Order: sequence, then C-alpha cells, then structure tokens
Amino acid sequence: MNAIILSIGDELVLGQTVDTNSAYLSAQLAGLGLAVSAHVTVADDQPAIEQAIGQAIGQCTVLLISGGLGPTADDLTRQVLAAVMGVELEMNHAWLHRLRAFFAERGHRMPEANTIQAMIPRGASMIDNVAGTAAGIDATIGACHIMVMPGVPREMEVMFQRDIAPRLAQLSHGAVILSRTLHTFGVGESRVAEMLGDLMRRDRNPSVGTTVSQGIVSLRINSRFQQRIQAQQALDETEQQCRAQLGDLIYGADGQPLAEVLGMMLIQRRATVAVAESCTGGMLADYLTEYSGASAYFKYGWVTYANEAKISQLGVSPQVLEDHGAVSEPVVAQMARGARERSGADYALSISGIAGPTGATADKPVGTVCIGLAHDQAVQTHTFHFSGERHTVRDRSAKMAMTLLRFHLLGKSLPS
Repeated sequence: MNAIILSIGDELVLGQTVDTNSAYLSAQLAGLGLAVSAHVTVADDQPAIEQAIGQAIGQCTVLLISGGLGPTADDLTRQVLAAVMGVELEMNHAWLHRLRAFFAERGHRMPEANTIQAMIPRGASMIDNVAGTAAGIDATIGACHIMVMPGVPREMEVMFQRDIAPRLAQLSHGAVILSRTLHTFGVGESRVAEMLGDLMRRDRNPSVGTTVSQGIVSLRINSRFQQRIQAQQALDETEQQCRAQLGDLIYGADGQPLAEVLGMMLIQRRATVAVAESCTGGMLADYLTEYSGASAYFKYGWVTYANEAKISQLGVSPQVLEDHGAVSEPVVAQMARGARERSGADYALSISGIAGPTGATADKPVGTVCIGLAHDQAVQTHTFHFSGERHTVRDRSAKMAMTLLRFHLLGKSLPS
C-alpha cells in the first residue's frame, strides 16, 4: 500500500503558511506501514483540486487530503470530491444539528454559510470533528481510500489520531515502517555515500539514504516489514552496519544535536571548555550553552573581533598578527592558549576567519577559517575552506570547532 498527501490552500502555495500537516501525516503513516509516494499542494482552485485528486486516485491506495472544508466560498474540497465521484452533495442532518448546538453553546446563532459543512458527497461517510466545526469525509473511488480532514493542524491531528489512524491500521494489516536517523559532520555527502557502499542500494530493505541540512549529513534508515518485530530487528542490524562503516563520524541519532552530544561528553569526563571567537561572533558559545546543564562544562567566552581585543583580552602577540594576519594558525593558537590560561578550563577553542562577503585576499579567499584547540599537552590548529554565504561560513566554523574537540575527546584524529 502507498499513500499520497494532498494539501489545499492559497496560503500554502503562496508561502504564507508552512505546510506542517504533510510532515506530520508522513511520520504517522510510516508507523502504520504506509509509504508516502508524494506530497501535493494546490491552491483553492476547483480545476486544480479536481486534477490533483483525479491524478492521485490512480497512483495510490490511500489519499489523505487536508484543507478546504470551511464555510467560505474558497473552501471547495467537498464540492470537488463530489464532482470527481460523479455524485451530488447530501445534507447530513445529524451533523447539522451538531453544528447548531456548537454555536448555541457559545451564545451565537449559526451563520447560514456554515450549513455547507454538514454536506458530504452521496455514498461517502462523515468523520467526526471533536475539535471544530469542519467534519471530515471518508470516501472510496475505485481501489483508492480517500480521507479528507480540516486544514487547521490541531483539528487535523485530533481527527487523524482518533478516527483515521485506526482505519488505516486495519487496511495495512499490521505492516509497519520504522525509521532512524544518524547524524554526521566533518566530511561531505558524497564521501559518506562512498563509505556506505552497498548499504545505499535502492533495492535494499531497510533502505539507507542521505540528506544534508546546515552542513550535517544525515543517514535516514527506513525499515518496511509486515511485522514490527521484523522491522525493528532489521533496523537495528542496518544501524550497526552503518556505524561499522562510518565509525566516529556518526555523532548522534534522531534528534541529538552536535552541541548537546559534545556537552554530555564533557560532563562525563568532568571537563570544561572556554571559547575565543572572532568571525563567529559568539555563535560557538551560543551552541555550547543552548542546553540545560551547560554550566557544568562551559566556563568563559570571548568575542575578540578586533585585533586590539585579541591582544588585550587573550594575549595575542602584535608581531604575530602583523606577520601572519588575524586569520592564521599562529593567531588562533595564541587565542586558544590565552583563553585556556585565563579561564582555567581544560580545553579552549578559538576561531578566526573570513566569513565574507568582504575581507578576502588573494591567498585567503572568503570561507578561509582557522580553528585552534588548546589542551594540557599542546595546541592543535587547522585551516578550513568553507563555501556558502556569510551565515553558512560562520555556522560551519562553529560546528567544525565542536567536531575537533569531540574527536580529541575520543582520542581520534579528524577524518580527511
């Protein structure tokens, strides 16, 4: 079985409202063993909705529609569904009574326009809405089961969980799709795919795919089986195979952020960290202190944007700045050493770079970033070249600094 999710609304296609309904429904359907083959979004336009429904019913076994069930002239879903089914709309008197009672309980007379919300295509059944006035619709065209829900996220979610999910569970006969996401940072997507090899074959179950968001390469593992125990076992086995191939490149799973993982590592080792930042302007400190309990490991942070601040606050040598420039490994080495000495922290991270769009030179283009890590044995320095606009360069720099410290805590070198 497969599903298509159709979202309806001018506000969605105009970008005025983000379609969170499709993301929610996809996650819920995976747990019911239904693979989603497409998300479709159309405006409040009768021909567009009719075309979308007509195309979808020949391509899926379940069509979930959200939106267009209100009482106004641009709410067209029920009318279009009736046209596609080739039937008339019929009044559901029980729901009409419920609607009038809904308004009466709130001290209002029901506007005549709301009467349309008590009408559904002949042959369809109504789905109760315990959170609003827009009842859902359950219909069948050929081999396709169609379920229409309100566009309001809270109403849609309540209706799905209360009435639709149990019906879909019966249709899927207990099948399930279990998912897990593993996160990496430090090498590119193509390199991750190369390391995974045959694990990314498209005909494999569980399937393994990669996505990139804000520099983080994530592995999405989807395990589709008729029985939950089979799906769970295969998912666990594939996760272990991915970990065996990628090793410490994987820093976390599902919703684990890099900064939180690093923070837990520092807490476990009873270690502390300080930071000295230039081009990132406090972004690294912000990441490291975003989670509760950060006071156990974060000691100090300096934003030494100007050379004068690097000299006065961190003890950077004016001669080193003159000889090598602010964006250089000798400077970040002194920044990190100075931050560690002044804070008393076990570790100190330093960053200096050219985030752009100005400031580049022939030998130091935009995206050139130097990062230092000071610890009790030495100061390590690295130079990186990040692509992208200003925010992207700053974000990658902060994440790479955290990655350098994470690998040092693991006793490993950063992968090339």
